[in-house]
Amino acid sequence: MSAETFTPRPGAAPLSRMIRAQAALETRMLLRNGEQLLLTVVIPTLLLVLFSAVDIVDTGEGKAVDFLAPGVLALAVMSTAFTGQAIATGFERRYGVLKRLGATPLPRWALMTAKTCSVLVTEVLQIALLTVIAFALGWSPQGNPFAVLLLLVLGTAAFSGLGLLMAGTLKAEVTLAAANLVFLLLLVGGGVIVPMEKFPGGVRAVLELLPISALSDGLRDVLQHGAGMPWGDLGILAVWAVLGLGAAAKLFRWE
Repeated sequence: MSAETFTPRPGAAPLSRMIRAQAALETRMLLRNGEQLLLTVVIPTLLLVLFSAVDIVDTGEGKAVDFLAPGVLALAVMSTAFTGQAIATGFERRYGVLKRLGATPLPRWALMTAKTCSVLVTEVLQIALLTVIAFALGWSPQGNPFAVLLLLVLGTAAFSGLGLLMAGTLKAEVTLAAANLVFLLLLVGGGVIVPMEKFPGGVRAVLELLPISALSDGLRDVLQHGAGMPWGDLGILAVWAVLGLGAAAKLFRWE
């Protein structure tokens, strides 16, 4: 054994290791939170099973699950990247967790990167579970997998920016109420369960510009109708992603 074996080596760990460790911690905390599991797993699963099995909403021609599965996948992305992240980050900010983490060797941009990685890991688990359930219900997806992946990535970026913007500018209690309210409103008016054709023309034109509408419609065009690259929906998501992330980067308060 060399003399240097037990020699102290002060200093921060490599940045990549710090990000991986923080991302793993964020993921474990998210998956252990009962409210987060309700938003990310239970509600999307119940909606998919219930509305596929019971003829509550007229989803048009074909099997109900073929219409519902893309919308529920979009809802899963929103529940994790926007609602869950906004609430968790808002209370971390209130209790001084972000302030303390900001004083560690982990750079603040790396902390946001770790949170994004945690969101992506959770979404992979969500999508895998919902896909298995949808297949069990008779789902027959079509289309280009790359288009689906691009929609999911841009949707995640858009909702993450909006979630961080809300968490970094509002009080934690306000964020909790607002994030849940937005979740419910977009669940009803974002084309997730109710087809956009059911809304009046003027209202529909506004709703179609929302990120949840662009994500659910884009996924539905590809997975249900076998369409090519949904450039219009991708463009809407890209605009929301740029605006949301840009505003969050500029206005986010750590204390």
